[in-house]
Formats: sequence, structure tokens, C-alpha cells
Amino acid sequence: MGKLCELIELSSKVQGQLFTALNLTATQGGTYGGIETLKGRLLPWLGNTFLASGANVSQDTSLSLMKESIDKDREMSELKSKHDEDVLRLEVELNATMGELKDTHTQLNDSQAELTKTKTETGGDMLASEEEICILRADLRIARDDAARYRRQLNVIGDFEREIDRLRSEVNILRSEKEIEQDWSAFGHLSIVRSNLIRVRSRSPSPIRRRSPSPIRLRSLSPIRLRSPSPIRLRSPSPLRRSFSPTRADLTNSIRHSRLVARFNDLYAVDRLDMQDRLRRYVDDDEMVKRIIFISVCESFHVAKMAYRSFRLRARKFLSPIHRGPISLEDTVSDYIVRNLDLYDVEKSVDDVIRSMNVNPKISFPPECEFALLSPFIREVCRVAYEMQALEPSLDIPLATDGELMSEVKYRRSYDSEFTAPLVAFHVWPALMEDNSVLIKGECTTRRGALSSPRRSPSPNRSLLGSTSRSSLRSRSRSLSPRRRLY
Repeated sequence: MGKLCELIELSSKVQGQLFTALNLTATQGGTYGGIETLKGRLLPWLGNTFLASGANVSQDTSLSLMKESIDKDREMSELKSKHDEDVLRLEVELNATMGELKDTHTQLNDSQAELTKTKTETGGDMLASEEEICILRADLRIARDDAARYRRQLNVIGDFEREIDRLRSEVNILRSEKEIEQDWSAFGHLSIVRSNLIRVRSRSPSPIRRRSPSPIRLRSLSPIRLRSPSPIRLRSPSPLRRSFSPTRADLTNSIRHSRLVARFNDLYAVDRLDMQDRLRRYVDDDEMVKRIIFISVCESFHVAKMAYRSFRLRARKFLSPIHRGPISLEDTVSDYIVRNLDLYDVEKSVDDVIRSMNVNPKISFPPECEFALLSPFIREVCRVAYEMQALEPSLDIPLATDGELMSEVKYRRSYDSEFTAPLVAFHVWPALMEDNSVLIKGECTTRRGALSSPRRSPSPNRSLLGSTSRSSLRSRSRSLSPRRRLY
């Protein structure tokens, strides 16, 4: 029994060592080292509670076990060598991958450095671009201001050119007047000499014949006797002197008349169209644009006539104490006015016209603009109207009201008129009258139902006036308009 117990103890030790070897083999053998053996040999034994008591192991079984052990050892060696090769290959690949990773990391650092550098440069470029944009905007603003200043200068230059043309025409007129005055003065001097010689011959014919026996003097006197008959000596000296000494107003009346008529046509054909183009930038209604221009012309003529009358009264008051000679006071005043047309205060008239247009209920203007936009046009019309009053007879425009009967004598219809309509809707340009006769036709637009057309409300920029003051101003302007047009 003691030996059997020792044998059992030895077998248990052997089994413990076997299980330890199996554990190590299964642990270090990898995925396929010993798994099949454990499944095929050990597990069935464990299932059958190890070996039966009477079980016997044959010799063939021991040989097969040895063969299998050798095969397993060879497979294990092959697997180990293969595993070593795989490990070496993986280490080589790992080293290569690590090298590539280092290269990639280096490239990433370089790329990040380049990105930082590019970002810095781009930020500097953006700052420079923003500064350039600010500079360009400032230059653009300066260029726009210069363009606006140049436009104003061009307008001033245009006014200067028109003034130069007017001065040139006046110089030509003065030259022609000087030539005419020289001719008249020479003719008047010759006539006075002839009349004096006739008086001397009628009073003392004998001494003259004795003192001038020369045939040349007799020949020079004989035509005078034939050309100065007795009716000339019967006239009073004042009409004789006036007939040979006309005033400057009489000498230049026809020249000024033709020049002013041509200038009136230019105002209609050129200046009016330019002003229409300028007003259309601010006013969309074409009818309102035409109304504004027509009312500005009518108000300019009215203000210019009032200024002419005021200046004529002051000139008469100034010249009446010092007036001498055969020429009447009215002719002297007219001559003084013609010689001093440049004393006309046209800027005051322009202000009066704009003031009267601001209270006119028929026209309106955008709140961002003013009627001062028409100042150059109003200035030219006032000058022409003022000089027309100095003519003999004077030129004027007729009274014009909306809804009046169309007159074929005074007006012609515009292109957008209803040619069968008998009433005037609104006027485009006034007619020019001379002694109640039409010298130049105006232009108007005729439409049916012109009397029922609504009135235009005043512009918003004049809405600051109170309703009471506005109604009083309108009533005053309506009450004065028929009377002032008759001047």
C-alpha cells in the first residue's frame, strides 16, 4: 500500500508537470499550437473521467503518439521559424512605417510653417489691400468732387462764353452805331453849314458877292441855293435839329430789335431744351417740367418789366433837373436807359422770380431740390425781357391762362396735343407780341376736358408754411396775376 501510494504521488507529480507543459505549450504555441491535440486526445479523456481502470494502451498507440509528437514538434519548429520571419518582416515594416511617419511629421511641420508664413503674408496683403481700398475710395471721392467742380466751372465758362458773345455783338452794334453817328454828324454839320450860308446870303447878298468873286466859291454856293428851298427855312429850329441828330436809342432800335428776337428764338430752341433735360433728372412728370419752364418765363418777363419801370422813373427823376436842349425828356431818358443797360440788377430779379415761383400753386418741385436750379435760364430771360422793354415799340408776352380757348394766331399745338380739342391744357412757350400783333408764335398743348383737370399740389419742401399763410399767398398771387400780365 505504501508503494501504491508513492506511485500515485509520482503519477500526480507527473500529471502536474504534464499539465504545466500543456499549459506552457498551449500558451506559447500560438493560435494553432496544441489545440487539435487537446481537442482530440485530452478532452475525450477528461470526458471519460480519465482512463478506465482496466484500460490498456497498445504498442501501436504508443508509436502513433510518438509520431504525432514528432510531427507536432516539427510543425512547432516550422511555425516558430515562420513566426520569427513574420516578426522580422513586421519589424522591418514597422521601421519603414516609423520612418515614413517621421517624414510625414516633418512634412506636416513644414506645411504648418508654410501655412503660418502664408497666413502672415496674406494678413499683411489684406491690410495693404484694405489701405489701398481706402485710398482708392478717397481718390474716387476727390475725383467726384473735382468732376462736380469742373461741371460748375463748365457752367460758369458757358455763362462766360454767352457773355462774351453778347459783348461781341454789343461791340459790333456800337461800331455800327459809331459809323451811323459819324455819318449823321457829318451830314448834320453839312446841313447846318448850308443853312447858315443861306441865312447869310438872304440877309446880305451884296457883300457876299463882293467878298467872294471867286468862281469856285460861286460854284460851291449855287448848288446850295438849289437844294435848300424856302420850306426848310420856315420850319422851327428844334425839329430840324432833331431830324439830323437822332438819339442812340433811335439809331440802334432796329439792330437791338432783330438781335433780341433772335435771342428769344434761341431761348426757345436751345436753352429751354437744355433746362428740360436738367429738370427731368428730378421731376418725372413731363407736363410739370413744361409748366415750370413756362411759369419761369412769364414771371421773368413780369419782374423785368417792373424793374424797367422802376429804373425809368429813377432815370427821369435824375435827368429832369439837368435836362436841356431840343430833345424831349422822354427821348433823353430812353437814350440814357439804352446806354446803361448794364446797370440792371438781374440777380435781384432772379431772386424775385424764384420767390414768386415758390408760392405758385400750379407747379411743384421735389423736396431735395429748389427752383434755384433754373437760375441761369431765368437770368437770361430777365435780361432779354428787360432789353425788350427799351425798344420802341416794346416787345412783350400776352396773358396766358389754363383752359383758355386755343388761338391759332398766337400759338401752335405741341406734338402731343389733341388737335381737335378747343381748349388749352397748359402752355409750353409764350408768344411774342409787338403793338398787339403777334411777332413769334408760342406753343401750347390742347386736350379735351382741360378745365376739369385737377390742380397740382405744392411741393413738400414748401409745406413748412402754414395753411393760413399759404392760402393768403395763393389768393394774393391769383389776384395779382391777371393784372400784372397786362403790363
